[in-house]
Parts: sequence; structure tokens; C-alpha cells
Amino acid sequence: MKVMKMLVIALFSLSLVVTPAAAEVPGVDHSMKRGATQGIVAASHPLAAEAGRKVLAEGGNAVDAAAAIQLSLNVVEPMMSGIGGGGFMMIYEKKKDKITMLDSREMAPADVTPKLFLDSKGKVIPFSKRHITGKAVGVPGTLKGVETALKDYGTMDLSDVIKPAITQAEQGIKVNWSMAQYIDENVDKLERYQTAGSVFVPNGKPLKEGDKLVQPDLAKTLKLIQKEGSDALYKGEIGKALVKEVQKRDGSMTMDDLKNYVVKEREPVKTTYRGYDVVSAAPPSSGGLTVQQILKLMEGYDVEKMGSNTPQYLQHLTEAMHLAFADRAAYMADEDFYEVPKKGLLDEDYIKERRKLINPNKATPNVKEGDPWKYEGKENPNKATVKEENPIGQTTHFSVVDKWGNMVSYTTTIEQVFGSGIMVPDYGFMLNNEMTDFDATPGGVNQVEPKKRPRSSMSPTMLLKDGKPFMAIGSPGGPTIIASVAETIMNVIDHKMPIQKAILTPRIYSGGYPTVRWEPGFSQDTILEMMAKGHAFEEKPEHIGNVQAVIYDYETGKMYGGADNTRQGTVLGVDAIKYVSKQPKPIKEEKKGEFTVEVNRAVYPFTDKQVKLIDGKPYVQSDRLLLGLGVIDSSDLKLYKPNHHSYLSVIKVAKSLGYKVKWDEEKKVVSLEKDPGEDDAGDDEDGDVITN
Repeated sequence: MKVMKMLVIALFSLSLVVTPAAAEVPGVDHSMKRGATQGIVAASHPLAAEAGRKVLAEGGNAVDAAAAIQLSLNVVEPMMSGIGGGGFMMIYEKKKDKITMLDSREMAPADVTPKLFLDSKGKVIPFSKRHITGKAVGVPGTLKGVETALKDYGTMDLSDVIKPAITQAEQGIKVNWSMAQYIDENVDKLERYQTAGSVFVPNGKPLKEGDKLVQPDLAKTLKLIQKEGSDALYKGEIGKALVKEVQKRDGSMTMDDLKNYVVKEREPVKTTYRGYDVVSAAPPSSGGLTVQQILKLMEGYDVEKMGSNTPQYLQHLTEAMHLAFADRAAYMADEDFYEVPKKGLLDEDYIKERRKLINPNKATPNVKEGDPWKYEGKENPNKATVKEENPIGQTTHFSVVDKWGNMVSYTTTIEQVFGSGIMVPDYGFMLNNEMTDFDATPGGVNQVEPKKRPRSSMSPTMLLKDGKPFMAIGSPGGPTIIASVAETIMNVIDHKMPIQKAILTPRIYSGGYPTVRWEPGFSQDTILEMMAKGHAFEEKPEHIGNVQAVIYDYETGKMYGGADNTRQGTVLGVDAIKYVSKQPKPIKEEKKGEFTVEVNRAVYPFTDKQVKLIDGKPYVQSDRLLLGLGVIDSSDLKLYKPNHHSYLSVIKVAKSLGYKVKWDEEKKVVSLEKDPGEDDAGDDEDGDVITN
């Protein structure tokens, strides 16, 4: 009996050890003790987040809250989105257990041709010029998208959810650091047409952080919409003013274009990643498929073992991005005009075929698209491929989950910061430049065509565990959106990070060989090792994306969120959680040395103490130079060692490794060039020997 009693106690004790205190979904850890239970929002501005939180607190659902957030963002973040733009809203309807996508992407006017952005000589008009005219303005879809979402999936009226935005526009808001920064960076654009300049650069002085911004014209517009609904824009006086201004600025949009605009409900694209369902935006957005391709390519590797942001991980990730972006350029466009091989692009055998092209040790040049059509049993009907990359645009994203488990992931945009720079006179809202998301060069699937929607990178995404949505995530940032979303998902799933850490972990973006954008936070060792593999890291880091995500632990009913700090990202729960991002520290610029080292036109990030002119020739600290050039065995090198540091001749070491070397003594630049396909080969018998 005593033995039996001890056995029972032992088994009971064991059960206490192995039974978790609470079920957790990815992105949640034991440090996140408090969670909301009545709804939560994550948005890029605290006032917009509060508008959504208030709607949830009053009994509205996730769609109602999303509508309130979008309308508020038109007031508090007018440089990123608004009724002059478009977007994609992913909606999970708990009652029907269904995810759908509302496509309110901007549309080309009826009177356009593929040569819209060619000059009289047939040459492409530079982006800097073509994005600030009326030709760049697409037929906006945001307002109709919000109204459609409310009618089909919401519980509140547009006239109610628009109230916070009206109050903010009428009574004024304080300019935050993010808006002040973007205004300061775009003064010329805002003053070009004066209307926007009078609002954001009054009397020639850009609004600064803490200034009060009152927008009476926008308040008037919002009140008209409150009274008349979207008809005020698509059929009424707001639309007439919009069309008049677009035509004045050399555009061709008409009232018929506005009247004929329709929101389209589309089925999202779906795949799996390590057992989790990944549901994302379908064409005309390329975002969903490209995010999914990157994830599927990386699924073939032990990403967790590679470690977060190690050179090994970044090498595979960069190669995967190049493969996915090559397919994006070739195949993704408005599906109403060109069939997109959605199944083929995510076919397991196709992914395996593409994965074989990933070089684990070196950057692969000249990455080309694959042939996903054969995995659908078809031939490619669209032979031409046009690859263009415009300056990185901006957008906004927010995520919502309500107390019933309904979820929204919504990315919305006017494309570039302040869009086209054109504000509708007397109505106070900015107009998009989405037409420049079409290829300026005719011939590809994304060429300009009447009533077509331009290819987008927006990637509102949901992740599901056991068929139940637990995460809504997305980001702004043009094509960098895709990288931001994919990397954050891998941070959560593979690197087991809680959502806030996953969002704040530094990211990279590379849409094609060899250039890599990078955020502050990567070590010099990592950058040098990646550059030794042939990647051209940009000279300075910059912020990439602005991820906003919410998580719903359906086992416990608790809700959490994560907000990026590259804007004033905010997470607000109805009954718990209040988080507002602090402004990140300015990106530190390292002091430049006596000369610069360029490899294949990419500047190595050597600091002033790591470079030295010796007898007028360029030398670099030995460990830095060897790491940057990928030299592993340096046992036979003779080093120059002043001040306890060893230095090597850049010229001699580079020549010994097969680089073509040019030393510009006047500009103090040493340029190294090597075909990425060449093997390392020495041709300098003296190598890097230094005699002193």
C-alpha cells in the first residue's frame, strides 16, 4: 500500500511538471503575463490605434475598428495613406471560419496606354519626374474599400466610425516626430503644388514635432462622407474636385473612372510553413506569393540551427529573396489581365528545383525566373519579362483582433511619402502615385493598361495553427514589405522570439543581386563576411519597414501585439496592454578613415581606426581586410604592426586574390573589381608581403 501511495504521488508530481500552465502560440513567451481579452490593435500612430480601441470597447468588431483606424490615419498620418489611395484588407470571419481579401487597390484610368511613362523619344521618364504628375494618380479605392468592408463584414455604420477622424481633423493634432521627419524630407515635393505646402509647410516653414496641425478642409471632406457615404467621392463634389486637379496636372482621370471603380473580393493565397498555415494577399499584390516563396525556400534548411542574423542565415535568405523576386517580376500582376501561376509558384517540386540554385557560400549573379507553368501543366503565355525597381515607397499597416476572435490585417497606401505630392484643393487629402507601380517599360505582365491594377508588394498576412488564425501581420515599405514580413515570421517560428523582439530584430532586404539594404544593429563582422561572399551592402544602414502585428492565443483567450519603432508604433488592448514605441536613436555614422575601399562598387564599412596610409598606400587592419575578402588561411602573411595592430596592403592582398585594383590617390579610393563567377586566384608572387 505504501509503495502504491508513493507511485501515485510520483505520477501526480510528474503531471505537474509536464502539463503547461497555459497553452501558447508562437510569438508569445512566459514573460508576456498580461494579455488583453476584449480586443487589441497594433497601428503606426497612437491616435489611430486609440480610434480602433475605442470602437472595440464600444462593442464593434475587428472590421469596424479597422475602418476607424484607416480613416484616422488619413488625418494623423496623411503622408502614408488615406482616401486618395488604396489597399488590401485581409479579414478572418470567426462565425464562418473563413479568410477573405478585399482588394481596394488603385486602378488605371480608362484613357491610358502602355507608353504612359515614355517621353517623345520613347525613353522612360525618370521616376523622380513621373511620380509627381497627374499621370501618376490611380483611381483611388480606399474609401470604397472601407465602406464595403463595413457593409459586408462590420456591425457599425461608416457615419459612426468616421467620427474620431473628423474630431482629429477639426480640433487638430500634435505633429509627432515621425510626421515632422517626413515633412522635413519632402518640403520641395509639398511646395511644388502649393496646396499641400500650405498645410504642411505654412509660410515656408515645415511643421515640427509638437506643432498643432488643424485640417479644416479635410474635416469638411470627412463630414461630407459621413453624410453621403462613398458617393461623395465616387459620384459627388469631392470626386469632381479630384478629377479637376488630376487633369490640371496632366492626368486623364474622369468622373466615369471614379463611378466605375469596384472593390473586388478575392481568395487569398495559401501555403504552409513548418506546419503552420500562411495566408496572404493574392494578385494584383505580389506580396503574398513572394513572402510564401521565400518561406518555402527557407523551409528546406534548419533555420533555427543557423541562428538569428548569422552570416549563414543571411546568405541563404538573400539567395532565397533573389529567386523569389525574379519570379515576382516575371509572373505577378493583375490576375484579371494575366493569369498568374499561383499553384506552380508554390509547388513543392518547383520549390525544390529553385532551392537547388541557392549557393550557401557565395552570392549568385544573374538570377533568372524559373518556369512554374510546367508544374501547372501549361506553357508560359506571357514571354516578356520587365525588371524595374523604383525608389522604396511608403505605406502603412495595422492589425486587429476582437473579443470574438475576428481578425483583420490591413495594408493601405498612397505609394511614395505624400504620394504624388498633389492635394485636392479645398478638400485636404493627398493623392496617390500608384500608376508608377506599373512598369514604365511596355511589354511585361505589369505594363500600364486601361482599368488595370498595378502590381503591389503589400503583404497583409495571417498565420494559423491547427487551422485557427493566431497572428495578423504586415508592414509598409514598397518591396521591402515582403522582406519585413517574411523575416518577422521566421523570427517567430524558427527563432522562437516573442512578437515584439521579432519585430525589432534588424532586417535586410535584397530584391536582386548584388545590393543589400540593412538596418542598424548588424555587426561589422557579419557585414564583412557577407560582402566577402559577393553581396554589396549599402554604405549606410536605414530603417526597413514598420511591422505591426497582433497575436490571439485561442487556447487562453489572451491577445498580444507588437509594434515597430520606426514610426510611433502602438499596441492598445481594450482591457489590458498599452505600448507606444519610443523614437529610435539616430543612426550612428562611423567616422570615415583616410581612404575608402570599394569592392564591386560597394563601400566596405571600415572605420577610421581600421585604415591607414603607409608611404601613401592604403592599408587595412589585417583581420578586417581578410574577413572582408574572405581569406581563411593567413598563416603565411607578413604583417605591418604599428601600435599593436597588424595591417595589410589592400592593393597587394587584393591582387593576390585575383581582383583588378585601382588606387585613386587624389580621391583616396581604392577600387577592387572581380567577376563574381571567377575563382580566387593569385597572380602576384610577392602577395601581401610588407618590408619595413
